[in-house]
Amino acid sequence: MFDIVIRGGTIVDGTGAEPYSGDVAIKDGVIVVLGKFEGTGKEEIDAAGQVVTPGFVDIHTHLDAQMGWDPDMTPVSWHGVTTALIGNCGMTFAPCRPEHRELLAGMMETVEDIPKDAILGGLAWDWEHYGDYLKSIERLGTRINVAGLIGHAAIRYYVMGERSFAEDATAEEKQQMADIVASAIEEGAFGFSTNRYEPHKAPDGRSIPGTFADVTELEHISRTVGPKGGLMQAVGANFDVLKAIADSGKGRVLFSYGTGPDEGAGQRSAEALDELCQGRDITAISHVRGSGYMFGFQSGLPIGGETWRKVAKMDFAGRMQALDDDDIVANLIDEAKQPKSTGIPMGKVFYLGSGEVPEYTNEVSLLEQAEAAGEHWAETFIRLSKESKGKGLFNFRMFSASLEQQAHLFKSDHIYPGLGDAGAHVSQIMDAGWSSFMLSYWYRQSGFYSLPEAIQKMTSGPAKVVGLQDRGMLKEGMRADVNVFDVDEVSELQPELVHDFPGGAPRYIQRAKGFKATIVNGHISLLDGELTGERAGQVLRHSA
Repeated sequence: MFDIVIRGGTIVDGTGAEPYSGDVAIKDGVIVVLGKFEGTGKEEIDAAGQVVTPGFVDIHTHLDAQMGWDPDMTPVSWHGVTTALIGNCGMTFAPCRPEHRELLAGMMETVEDIPKDAILGGLAWDWEHYGDYLKSIERLGTRINVAGLIGHAAIRYYVMGERSFAEDATAEEKQQMADIVASAIEEGAFGFSTNRYEPHKAPDGRSIPGTFADVTELEHISRTVGPKGGLMQAVGANFDVLKAIADSGKGRVLFSYGTGPDEGAGQRSAEALDELCQGRDITAISHVRGSGYMFGFQSGLPIGGETWRKVAKMDFAGRMQALDDDDIVANLIDEAKQPKSTGIPMGKVFYLGSGEVPEYTNEVSLLEQAEAAGEHWAETFIRLSKESKGKGLFNFRMFSASLEQQAHLFKSDHIYPGLGDAGAHVSQIMDAGWSSFMLSYWYRQSGFYSLPEAIQKMTSGPAKVVGLQDRGMLKEGMRADVNVFDVDEVSELQPELVHDFPGGAPRYIQRAKGFKATIVNGHISLLDGELTGERAGQVLRHSA
């Protein structure tokens, strides 16, 4: 008798191997048999016509705060993700002295758009050092697995205080930081993250600690992380810095990367990445589709004029009433026609449509739609908003605007699609459904990836980057993190704004369709698209 048997599915094991038909037996949280076998399960899942894969591994999230009040960790748990890497981009809540809690929460708010009050009220804050932080997470009982990095900003402020923002560390301070990282890895951290992106600011407007750190500081830390088998993650770092980190520690490096929309940009970016990675264990991660800022009458508005500001202050019902008032609409359009009324280039904004599934591949911009209709873009924006009863959303593709150029970039063997940023920028973007888009577009619609390739890019590949040795493949003896889904059906559904953060703070969510079941550590976490009562996620610890 097994705990769970998945019957008659098409098994795609995560290694890149060809699919095959068979059953999967799970007992005590482990995959024990694959193929054809005798025996039954206490629970049985009929996978006829379904694909059975490892659970997806999301290696760029900021769920550090959200899991404090949302242990279900939505939306990623709706999209087949069974393991999330937190602590990216240098931003973590440990180490932290009690008097520094408000500062770290404030930085997470200004950098990642996670409300400070929700962070302060939604987490236990019963730790100072990283190991105690992991124990605190463990007590939450999360739905999916969590692997953590320790962040540069928190470490630097812990060691240097106010000097951490702009001054160089002394030799003694560099060693203190390296010692903190070493202890964190011994206590379970999978590595270290840093952030050199200047627009990421603290509440007082200064770039966060670590932004301008001398590269020798990162090299010193890397020489601690690499020999312990840890990961160095970076955002905003140029190639020279990445080379220095990789060459000094001789370990794994992960960084965020992208390409422009112009012809040939993707190929040039891929060639530059391949050259960077030659002889080095460096991996990039990039968006699966255009991202930047999403707006509409259910959320943010693109104009700052007087009438627009008045409408923006209304609740949703009030906004809908305003759209039925001809005088208000006339004022909205008039203000939008004024010079420099908005900083958003409407030629890079695309309507997501009003259907069940968002039109992420739409290549007709809002400006082009307006021109075709003989309208100003604001008239088109308002008309489409009214037609969709205020639910229509518009996506400004600031990053990764061209799927064609992303395809050229993805030809590199050194990059993984992802960068969903789950838990961050919660009222600005919604990219957490990246795994569903991988299946719906990059496999099903475009055929860029074969099914085994797409699954490998979401499972064993990112698991190896993190350093997970017992997940990411369907193999006897591996932990039972498993997905069952209809590969011809899987899609993201339309994003929507909800107010379910502490204090009623808003965030976008996005559900999925096509998922039959998600199993985490041998427990059914999702069944027929709905979360079950099981929260079997674990805090994963690096075996330093």
